[in-house]
Amino acid sequence: MRRIRAISAFPTLFTLGNLVCGFFAIVAASRIAKPGDTFVPVPSPKLDSASELFLSSDPTHNVMLCGTLIFIAMLCDMFDGQVARLAKVTSDFGAQLDSLCDVVSFGVAPGILLVKMCPQFTHIHPMGIWTIAAFYACCTAMRLARFNVETDDEDDHSSFEGLPSPAAAAVIASFAIFSYKVRNETNFANFEGFDWWLQRFMPLVALAIAMLMVSRIRYPHLVTHMIRGQKSFPQLVAMVFVIMAVLTVGEYAIPMLCVLYALTPPAIHGWRWSWRRRHLLHRKAG
Repeated sequence: MRRIRAISAFPTLFTLGNLVCGFFAIVAASRIAKPGDTFVPVPSPKLDSASELFLSSDPTHNVMLCGTLIFIAMLCDMFDGQVARLAKVTSDFGAQLDSLCDVVSFGVAPGILLVKMCPQFTHIHPMGIWTIAAFYACCTAMRLARFNVETDDEDDHSSFEGLPSPAAAAVIASFAIFSYKVRNETNFANFEGFDWWLQRFMPLVALAIAMLMVSRIRYPHLVTHMIRGQKSFPQLVAMVFVIMAVLTVGEYAIPMLCVLYALTPPAIHGWRWSWRRRHLLHRKAG
């Protein structure tokens, strides 16, 4: 039996912060109003204290809170690996703990949020939303387990096989925050129409990103690409534009950026596969 002699404290605290955020995201999701509850839309609450942040009277506030906590968990997950590599204190313990925390924050929490966000999907199939959410959580666990088995210490972490679980969770969390923003900026009738489409659209999106997680499609590691090496001037302009867009209209820009990151590599992969197939058919025909 191998015993752990020492643990790097700073990266581990970030990893556990990821878990804590995932846990409270589940708590926030469990408090989302049940289908059929009647309520009148209220303006976005003034968050003057931590208690108001977690104890809002707005029934859909918990949707936004759950999505926000998932994003904070993403930041913790991003920093723990970077800090460990910079400090040269990576370990098997840290890798396994990170994956366990990721299953909670990026598998279970988004799955529960999906169920709470889309209760009307049961009109299409009684157990449809539950099945999709469970499938999403299973794909997250399998994707993380495959990553642990296939990744070695010499990997430069410049890309991933399959959609990373934090990016998949970001798609669901970003639409949760977006729906809260729409509800508090439009009248209830407009939000009702938007919510009708969202509840039928999001489960299909979750099903697609779940399958992308366990695919073999290559995805770039954005943080690694941003901090490593020199960038061209157009790349720098693009980075500044994205940052300004997020700071200015974050609730609208973030869902689009998340979906763009999730769908661009499959689109490129499909185009390349189609081009190679056509080229092969032309060679056989010739």
